[in-house]
Amino acid sequence: MSAAPSDALEPEEILRDLLRLDAGLRVEPYYGEQAIFYNPGAVAPLGTIFCAIKDHDGPNDRASRLSRPGVYRFAFGMTPGSFERHFGAPPRRPTKGEALSLAGHDLTRLDELTPHPVYAWMGWVQILAPTAARFGDVRPLLRESLDMVRAKWTRRIPSATI
Repeated sequence: MSAAPSDALEPEEILRDLLRLDAGLRVEPYYGEQAIFYNPGAVAPLGTIFCAIKDHDGPNDRASRLSRPGVYRFAFGMTPGSFERHFGAPPRRPTKGEALSLAGHDLTRLDELTPHPVYAWMGWVQILAPTAARFGDVRPLLRESLDMVRAKWTRRIPSATI
């Protein structure tokens, strides 16, 4: 079993860094994960999810082997265009109890951008135990993602201002 790279960022570093992107971002516990939601003014119970960090396997989520020492998943949604440029069209949504078909992707590989093993059909991706260099590489994608989240928020809460 491989452990996280010694130069992997700590999850708290990622959360702190991303919270600085916008005053409307908040960290909330969410299904056993730490998630960042866009919720300016805290006008919704949670808001619109931006990204999440998970550090353990779940009953329907073992493909990334998060149970390895020091391994956690940093996950976020990509814009449809960016997802397609990196991975092709998203897979179809699986029926309940069915796994996604993500052939050709090693979902256990550390410090690599891959489709999310559960939510790739929604355009979500993961990086297991990202290093500062990898996190820096995906910053443009994170900015795109935040713009997409803001747009979803505005559609969801039309009276909200950004």
